[in-house]
Amino acid sequence: MHRVLIAAGLALSLAACATTPTVYQPAPGQTGVGFSDYRIESGRYRVTFNGGPGAPMSQVADYALLRAAEVSLADGYDWFRVVDRQDRRDGQPSGGGPRVSVGGGTSSWSGGGWRGSGSSVGIGIGTSFDLSGGPSYSRSIEVLAGKGAKPADSDVYDARDIVRVVGRGERR
Repeated sequence: MHRVLIAAGLALSLAACATTPTVYQPAPGQTGVGFSDYRIESGRYRVTFNGGPGAPMSQVADYALLRAAEVSLADGYDWFRVVDRQDRRDGQPSGGGPRVSVGGGTSSWSGGGWRGSGSSVGIGIGTSFDLSGGPSYSRSIEVLAGKGAKPADSDVYDARDIVRVVGRGERR
């Protein structure tokens, strides 16, 4: 039992080292944790946010909106409409936990005029741990930015409000 506890402690320590925290930053490459964006045409953008393993989808979605708001404001727009959205989930949690297995085998030997045979049965007990930190989510949104009064539709966001509300967690 003592060995199992030590192994569990080591596995949890490794899991803490293996996960990538989700921070609001430019993504280092296409699949790195963070945001990327590009201008499709004047006032139309594609924004993607890739979360780290274990980051909740709600955080990933908020960060995609935050980046869309920043891009819109930087180009002189007041609001933006989400016209397309794609979500991706990578990594399925593996079923960790205790395992029990039973195995058997036979053997025979001879030598020095002696012959013999034998059989054996063994029972193994083990456990496995998911060190990935959980699934990774990604959200890509295409936004159309506008100026002036914000339309009252549910898919339209005030860019300044998004920066103030969503951005305050990272910008204290």
